[in-house]
Amino acid sequence: MGAAVYRSEEAESREFMNQISSTLESRAIGSSNHKAHSSDARDFVLVQKAYDRWAPTYDQFPNPLLSLEERELGSLIPQLRGKRLLDLACGTGRWLEKLSSQGAEVAVGIDYSAAMLWVAEAKTAIRGKLVRADCQSLPFQPSTFDFVVCSFALGHIRDLRGLARELGRVARSGAELLTSDLHPEAYEKGWRTGFRDSQGAIEIDTWARTAGEIAECFYCAGFECRAHMSLWLGEPERPLFDRAGKSDLFIVASKVPAILVSHFRRASHGTASRSER
Repeated sequence: MGAAVYRSEEAESREFMNQISSTLESRAIGSSNHKAHSSDARDFVLVQKAYDRWAPTYDQFPNPLLSLEERELGSLIPQLRGKRLLDLACGTGRWLEKLSSQGAEVAVGIDYSAAMLWVAEAKTAIRGKLVRADCQSLPFQPSTFDFVVCSFALGHIRDLRGLARELGRVARSGAELLTSDLHPEAYEKGWRTGFRDSQGAIEIDTWARTAGEIAECFYCAGFECRAHMSLWLGEPERPLFDRAGKSDLFIVASKVPAILVSHFRRASHGTASRSER
């Protein structure tokens, strides 16, 4: 499949998005540029199809995990004025929409699900800031971005080291990276990424990883680990359980670490530190 580009109307971003467009013309997604093994390719397609199916209802139902993530990650977002930011695996553009108003020179979201991007494109604040491409083969020049956010996506990617290398390529020295995903302890308790629609319930393939495993992958790609944080559901999420008619599940769910957040910084000169806070 080829990649489609939605160009920004903002004058500051036009040249940058045109650069992306010309890059994509010679880098078709799903061709020889995509080097996944057959099993990886199969996983990739299954995840894409699942999110295509989820897209029409993704924004329609309150999600306690998204509520918790947004509540906690806000304090970790760096000053974005004049910076270039990337929302990796942006989905319907939830974070891109929130961050685009913070004065970034360039804000762009990338995802492979055409259906998710279709929903995102309808949001005025991010229209024209979306790129359809493979997160493991990013259509950007080296040292492009100052800040990257990757929300609930790492677990869907089997080759995490490959993704980390690609992010290391497009991140500038000193760039900040924030990732979030289902906590491995929650995964052990049976929590899964999935949804239910008119066709029934579906679970999306996920690989649970510890904080140490994630840190090692990004360390090898030139990122310093600044911190890992475990996030727990709290009282602000209780009404969402009540609204869904699952009040009895809140107490049990709130006793399990729900989300693992990792904070990295791109090291200079290819060096990185394993230290964590």
